[in-house]
Amino acid sequence: MGDDSEWLKLPVDQKCEHKLWKARLSGYEEALKIFQKIKDEKSPEWSKYLGLIKKFVTDSNAVVQLKGLEAALVYVENAHVAGKTTGEVVSGVVSKVFNQPKAKAKELGTEICLMYIEIEKGESVQEELLKGLDNKNPKIIVACTETLRKALSEFGSKIILLKPIIKVLPKLFESRDKAVRDEAKLIAVEIYRWIRDALRHPLQNINSVQLKELEEEWVKLPTGAPKPSRFLRSQQELEAKLEQQQSAGGDAEGGGDDGDEAPQIDAYELLEAVEILSKLPKDFYDKIEAKKWQERKEALEAVEVLVKNPKLEAGDYADLVKALKKVVGKDTNVMLVALAAKCLTGLAVGLRKKFGQYAGHVVPTILEKFKEKKPQVVQALQEAIDAIFLTTTLQNISEDVLAVMDNKNPTIKQQTSLFIARSFRHCTASTLPKSLLKPFCAALLKHISDSAPEVRDAAFEALGTALKVVGEKAVNPFLADVDKLKLDKIKECSEKVELVHGKKAGSTAEKKDCKPIPGRAAASGAAGDKDTKDVSVPKPGPLKKAPTTKAGGPPKKGKTAAPGGSANTGTKSKKGLETKEMVEPELSLEVCEEKASTVLPPTCIQLLDSSNWKERLACMEEFQKAVELMERTEMPCQALVRMLAKKPGWKETNFQVMQMKLHIVALVAQKGNFSKTSAQIVLDGLVDKIGDVKCGNNAKEALTAIAEACMLPWTAEQVMSMAFLQKNPKNQSETLNWLSNAIKEFGFSGLNVKAFISNVKTALAATNPAVRTSAITLLGVMYLYVGPSLRMFFEDEKPALLSQIDAEFEKMQGQRPPTPTRGISKHSTSGTDEGDDGDEPDDGGNDVVDLLPRVEISDKVTSELVSKIGDKNWKIRKEGLDEVASIINEAKFIQPNIGELPTALKGRLNDSNKILVQQTLNILQQLAVAMGPNIKQHVKNLGIPIITVLGDSKNNVRAAALATVNAWAEQTGMKEWLEGEDLSEELKKENPFLRQELLGWLAEKLPSLRSTPTDLILCVPHLYSCLEDRNGDVRKKAQDALPFFMMHLGYEKMAKATGKLKPTSKDQVLAMLEKAKANMPSKPAAPAKTMSKPMGGSAPTRCQPTPAPVEDSVSSTLEAKPDMKKAKAPGVSSKAKNAQGKKVASKTTLKEDDDKSGPIFIVVPNGKEQRMRDEKGLKVLKWNFTTPRDEYIEQLKTQMSSCVAKWLQDEMFHSEFQHHNKALAVMVDHLESEKEGVIGCLDLILKWLTLRFFDTNTSVLMKALEYLKLLFTLLSDEEYHLTENEASSFIPYLILKVGEPKDVIRKDVRAILNRMCLVYPASKMFPFIMEGTKSKNSKQRAECLEELGCLVESYGMNVCQPTPGKALKEIAIHIGDRDNAVRNAALNTIVTVYNVHGDQVFKLIGNLSEKDMSMLEERIKRSAKRPSAVPVKQAEEKPQRAQNINSNANMLRKGPAEDMSSKLNQARSMSGHPEASQMVHREFQLDLDEIENDNGTVRCEMPELVQHKLDDIFEPVLIPEPKIRAVSPHFDDMHSNTASTINFIISQVASGDINTSIQALTQIDEVLRQEDKAEAMSGHIDQFLIATFMQLRLIYSTHMADEKLDKDDIIKLYSCIIGNMISLFQIESLAREASTGVLKDLMHGLITLMLDSRIEDLEEGQQVIRSVNLLVVKVLEKSDQTNILSALLVLLQDSLLATASSPKYSELVMKCLWRMVRLLPDTINSINLDRILLDIHIFMKVFPKEKLKQCKSEFPIRTLKTLLHTLCKLKGPKILDHLTMIDNKNESELEAHLCRMMKHSMDQTGSKSDKETEKGASRIDEKSSKAKVNDFLAEIFKKIGSKENTKEGLAELYEYKKKYSDADIEPFLKNSSQFFQSYVERGLRVIEMEREGKGRIPTSTGISSQMEVTCVPTPTSTVSSIGNTNGEEVGPSVYLERLKILRQRCGLDNTKQDDRPPLTSLLSKPAIPPVASSTDMLHSKLSQLRESREQHQHSDLDSSQTHSSGSITSSSTTNIDDLKKRLERIKSSRK
Repeated sequence: MGDDSEWLKLPVDQKCEHKLWKARLSGYEEALKIFQKIKDEKSPEWSKYLGLIKKFVTDSNAVVQLKGLEAALVYVENAHVAGKTTGEVVSGVVSKVFNQPKAKAKELGTEICLMYIEIEKGESVQEELLKGLDNKNPKIIVACTETLRKALSEFGSKIILLKPIIKVLPKLFESRDKAVRDEAKLIAVEIYRWIRDALRHPLQNINSVQLKELEEEWVKLPTGAPKPSRFLRSQQELEAKLEQQQSAGGDAEGGGDDGDEAPQIDAYELLEAVEILSKLPKDFYDKIEAKKWQERKEALEAVEVLVKNPKLEAGDYADLVKALKKVVGKDTNVMLVALAAKCLTGLAVGLRKKFGQYAGHVVPTILEKFKEKKPQVVQALQEAIDAIFLTTTLQNISEDVLAVMDNKNPTIKQQTSLFIARSFRHCTASTLPKSLLKPFCAALLKHISDSAPEVRDAAFEALGTALKVVGEKAVNPFLADVDKLKLDKIKECSEKVELVHGKKAGSTAEKKDCKPIPGRAAASGAAGDKDTKDVSVPKPGPLKKAPTTKAGGPPKKGKTAAPGGSANTGTKSKKGLETKEMVEPELSLEVCEEKASTVLPPTCIQLLDSSNWKERLACMEEFQKAVELMERTEMPCQALVRMLAKKPGWKETNFQVMQMKLHIVALVAQKGNFSKTSAQIVLDGLVDKIGDVKCGNNAKEALTAIAEACMLPWTAEQVMSMAFLQKNPKNQSETLNWLSNAIKEFGFSGLNVKAFISNVKTALAATNPAVRTSAITLLGVMYLYVGPSLRMFFEDEKPALLSQIDAEFEKMQGQRPPTPTRGISKHSTSGTDEGDDGDEPDDGGNDVVDLLPRVEISDKVTSELVSKIGDKNWKIRKEGLDEVASIINEAKFIQPNIGELPTALKGRLNDSNKILVQQTLNILQQLAVAMGPNIKQHVKNLGIPIITVLGDSKNNVRAAALATVNAWAEQTGMKEWLEGEDLSEELKKENPFLRQELLGWLAEKLPSLRSTPTDLILCVPHLYSCLEDRNGDVRKKAQDALPFFMMHLGYEKMAKATGKLKPTSKDQVLAMLEKAKANMPSKPAAPAKTMSKPMGGSAPTRCQPTPAPVEDSVSSTLEAKPDMKKAKAPGVSSKAKNAQGKKVASKTTLKEDDDKSGPIFIVVPNGKEQRMRDEKGLKVLKWNFTTPRDEYIEQLKTQMSSCVAKWLQDEMFHSEFQHHNKALAVMVDHLESEKEGVIGCLDLILKWLTLRFFDTNTSVLMKALEYLKLLFTLLSDEEYHLTENEASSFIPYLILKVGEPKDVIRKDVRAILNRMCLVYPASKMFPFIMEGTKSKNSKQRAECLEELGCLVESYGMNVCQPTPGKALKEIAIHIGDRDNAVRNAALNTIVTVYNVHGDQVFKLIGNLSEKDMSMLEERIKRSAKRPSAVPVKQAEEKPQRAQNINSNANMLRKGPAEDMSSKLNQARSMSGHPEASQMVHREFQLDLDEIENDNGTVRCEMPELVQHKLDDIFEPVLIPEPKIRAVSPHFDDMHSNTASTINFIISQVASGDINTSIQALTQIDEVLRQEDKAEAMSGHIDQFLIATFMQLRLIYSTHMADEKLDKDDIIKLYSCIIGNMISLFQIESLAREASTGVLKDLMHGLITLMLDSRIEDLEEGQQVIRSVNLLVVKVLEKSDQTNILSALLVLLQDSLLATASSPKYSELVMKCLWRMVRLLPDTINSINLDRILLDIHIFMKVFPKEKLKQCKSEFPIRTLKTLLHTLCKLKGPKILDHLTMIDNKNESELEAHLCRMMKHSMDQTGSKSDKETEKGASRIDEKSSKAKVNDFLAEIFKKIGSKENTKEGLAELYEYKKKYSDADIEPFLKNSSQFFQSYVERGLRVIEMEREGKGRIPTSTGISSQMEVTCVPTPTSTVSSIGNTNGEEVGPSVYLERLKILRQRCGLDNTKQDDRPPLTSLLSKPAIPPVASSTDMLHSKLSQLRESREQHQHSDLDSSQTHSSGSITSSSTTNIDDLKKRLERIKSSRK
């Protein structure tokens, strides 16, 4: 009992789960009681048992299970949450209850299933029961079948889907178990009860005995339609109502129900579609063309067998239909025609709506074939055309049918009319609108008067059918002229007609179903048809739905009733009269007089033709009175107007009489029943008077009255034709004016525009300007109604006229046509009825479209043209398309028959050439305009393929496709597009572009649709899948479209459609539906109607303002939507804008933009990390292969599927390379916009790109490399750091490509490797590249070695991994390579290392073979710290490029977490002991790639820098083990401890934080200023200079642009940098360590700084620039002369090549070169001439003489010549021995130039006397004489230059020149300053004049500015005396005086060496510029003669630059001793 008592205490729900059966039994019983007590279905109590109900029904104990089932049943019935358990419980019932022996259990199980169905879970239940039918246990099968049968019997076929049951029936009939077969029979009978004969076909193949039994059972069934006996919860109210009706004994519901149930199941739906195209005989198309009829027959018979399948699978049947059509149309054997017709029937029946697209092609052929008389052929053709009719709409084939109606063959006419009659039977009032009825009635009315009786009968039958379908009211207007006899015949036929509406569903209640329709049409036709674009849309739809569509319903009803009623009263009375009047006979004059005399006074008639005008006037007055008093009924209008027209009639000469006459005509027309016959009598006279000045207005009044009586269209036509028969231009122009006005008053409906157009054209051609003006005004009025299409008819007018027309149209644009004020009062506009008025828009529309006769172009669409369009060569295809475009252009308006053009154009829509696709789309747009509404018939075969193009990946193609679809939809309306499955099939395709464009389009079009397209529901499942699409844009578009779908389908239908979704999806979708329900707009019927009312049913409501009503209706319910709609009205244009890439700020266009491209990379949180974990854990393959195998590709594809857009993935993994190119193009486009996505999928992108490296196609490779360049630039911008996984799976494959034979590719790969160093440490790149040197490909080896050299040069030895020793040994192996390029690359790399680290290299590379070692030594010797030219060039450019890319220091790498501050804090924490402060806290190795990237604008605050105790700097320090990025231990032999400290400080120089940088510079400055410590910097100079110029670049590009930074800080930083550099370049030993590349960059930085205009603007900017000036001089003097000269040459070359660099920059570089030239005599011996000449050679190779001469400035060529001349002069012929490093001397003119110079100098130096000596005379003599002359002249010039002996020297020179008139003193003057030269010349002239006694010449005042800035080098040691401003001679003493003053100012008077001021104060005192002490500054001061002393203090920037860098030392010959000594003193004191 212990146990028992335990479970008894448990709560109920726990008992139900207890393991003891008793406990469970008790639990179930208690639960049952609880369930029965709970009244609230939403009680929380229910949820407790949610998980237990399955256990209730599947209990293992049979007794307990019974109780469980009872409880479960009650639960399902009452709990609102029960639906959630459906699946599990029903499957439990099926598997565990239906196999029980107890009948009670089965019953309860069945009841539970049925209860689930009742609570709306029918689909889930049915699914589980159908699964049960596959069970092996027959008991279960029987029970499941029985349950299904009961469910069907009780709930009916609407709830229980029959198709899946019917599918499994045959299988049940084949079961071995009799019980199963019997149950199958029972369910078959039950199904038959619901769907009748539709079941026969699916069961035709079962056992004949069983079928027979079934037939017997079926016969016994009652014939009445079955009704459900049980209802769903939602239908319970209906059930209650049903019971009430039954108790009342009413049978009313029968009809209603019938109508509901009858169309429920269509046998066709139950069938499986059969695919037949592949089963056609292979030789079918050959056989069908065969000459023997038997062969053709065989082919057709094969098709006939196939098409007997009742349901065919959709496919491309175009060729088959074409072949059959050809047989029907052209085959001579009538038997075959009949056979082909049968095949067509089969196809139409089997395909149904899917055949619709071919209907237009076949119908004309079949109709024309009715000329055959043989009954079997006629019957076959009839069957075919009837079957085809059911696949399309009457609207679509109306054109073809009407065309055949005019055929002369009576049989064709008869059969066509019969076909029309049969077609009408299938129509309803809504599908047979007036616009369609009108042309058919017109054609049939001709036939009822035909001579052939059979034609007449057929026409009567057709008209009778029409009458029956739409009712008399709609047809009578068209039958107005039909005589009574014929009218009776039509009515008689109408009564006989049996309508087949609803026949398809086998309904017996045809009459009931159809009769209400005419009535309904009468009520709604008036309103429903208003302003409808799509005439065949069922109009009454909205009315039926009035109760459901709350917003749209009631107002619509009200609206329809009122006008309908009012119209009908007026119309009925009018109609009888109208008919009589229309045929009023013309009366003779006598009869008229007789009639008139009865109503007019006798005197009046007598005086009509009196000769006295007064009598005539009196007569008219009486006439008028009489008319005014007459009643309408008794007024003989014709008689009265005849009297008025009686002589003198309209020839009346007195204007008063005439005015009265015209007024009377107006009165008669207004008051009487005025017929057209009466009008004919007066119109001519009225038109004649319309131009009369006095009577014109009366004439117009009369015309208006007649127009009101006889309708404007008829009157206008008469008046216009009469006016243009006259010659009087005034009458013509006034007629046009009257018409303009009349149109405004009457509206435009019914006007025959065709006639007007021709008259208006005549008027436009008139010579009289008034006529032309009136015509243009009339066109303006017409434009209001017709819209832009009116212009087409005048395109061939003269341009001047056309511009006037356009101006008039422009005036009218945006205006609405006025509301008609006339023509409505008595009767509706057209004198028929309101319905007709309602249809006006269509009439107007059709008129407008049919203004010009349409051209038949099918004959121009030849087979040649079609084959051209399909040609393999795209150019020929293009020609074909061009031809088509021109055909359409010429025709302007075309007939719908365009032959085989649709098929041809369809093929081009998926052309691989996108330009042709766009051209095709443009043609289709043209086609839509040209064909007008008739384009409808091509929607299926051409329109739907355009929609497919919306899925194109290219924006512009999609935009073009959308524009085309819109152009088509404008002509066709939406019905054609939404019919059938085509649109839903498109939406089904999982193309994100297609989906978003299509949904956007539907969202735009659906709101304006007034009736619900039946097939719209087919799109809903796909809409739901779009709501959950991976692409965000698709989801958004689907959500936007949701309310508009719901607007048409209603919430219930939409919610029901969610049934098939997965539970999770379903909940989401339902939530969205709820949301959409709140936003659902009402249908737009009412607003559209009210708007068209005042417009008089004008056509252009379609053209322009259509969207307006839509907005109104939508805005009421949708707050957010109107914006979207308004902006979308101009649809195409905004699209086009976006296509061009312009971002428009408006809301919609942004949205449209989204449309165009969804994100291509989906960000999956932690996706990348997960993939890395998988690879680490070996769950997936590691990305490592020699060639990619399939499993790698598949793996990548799988990984990509979750984070790459599906369509892009398809492109990426396509087999064709063009698709890869497309994918890359898309990726490039999305790179910027989807940074996150790209980084999230980076590993996959890089892996995919490695696959592309294995492709053979170069274009893909180039595109991939292009993408990579952009990608790595982006990554460095984003400060991304490549992970190890990404690097290892990508870099090795990229390095493979560095060995490509194509230069371009190699270059690109190198550029990418370069950029990669910005996102991946160079030290980690090194091993990968090292691995690349082991390749078999020699090009790859060479390139990799070169790249290694670049890395070492850019980033120092730290990059060498694993250790420098090992790395260099590896590299050195390649010195012995068999390939020359590899050997060179290896040597160059080692030389680069040598340049960085000197002789230590030999230690590191270990033992080399003698040969290799000698090669290396030779190379090192030759390079003299500069390796061979070309590789180094690359090596220099590389780091520079890398740095340029990174010049914005923002491009930090997020990199390895080596935060400087954390390192420092570590360091601080280590120095815990007090004595630790004596030590250096922490050591760091410098990693330049870290500096460059990690120190830009530092995001984190830098801590206070550690102040190093520099005294201890030389003591050895224990290096703590680095924590984060360990530096290889092998570096110890290269770095002392001090070195690492210095490295760290240098690394901070390049910091982005100004203070950090200044502190580091201050510390370095302290080291440099102490001579004993300065040596510590040795080996770090390049490193320090790189850091410095990086900092300069950072200031230039970032800090100077940053407005937040204080500019004083920047000046302070500049002063620190420049001070440091000056300190450095004072120390010659250190200065010489700077390498060429570094010097080049440094000089570039300094010169850029000198030219920075932003600095000049700062307060102390001038000071900075002067300091830079001084620094540049120091750099030029103290650096290694080879390196600096080489650097300057490279800089000059670069600056001349760079188009962007300023001329000032090149000029400063050249001034530096001139200075170097001046230093050459002293430095020539320390220069490596070979290297300099190599540089000059390269320079001359890049810039040959001709190219240099083209430079804007002549300085470059002069600079080069000066340099070479100086070198020649200093070296003599030996110079030619220094060309060793130049491989190919012929590449430049260097050698030739040097030879020329040598020869020239040899010629010049010998004097005449030398030349006269004997040839054998020794050279020594020659030289000595030359030397003597030189010495003599030098002596003279010395005197001239000295203070005391100037005049003496000049006199001697004068004497010498006189003596040796041809002596050349040019060389002595050439290198001196301009001042000196002019002084000497002037001095000589003065002496000459003195000697000749001519007195003194006044000297020129001052010197021209040109001389001042001249580029002629001035000797530093030469100062000449020249004319002062006032013309006096000035000697050197003046300058010496000034020099003293300057020296005083600059504090240079004292001879004692001052301590140099500390760095920070260097620039703090602008009043005492330290710069002035430099020799350059001195020269610049001396040169500015005209400036006062004050100005010297702040000398001008430009001149200081010019002179400082321009003053260059020349030969040692000219020097003024005194000055020179003083200057030397000044210099030494400065040092």
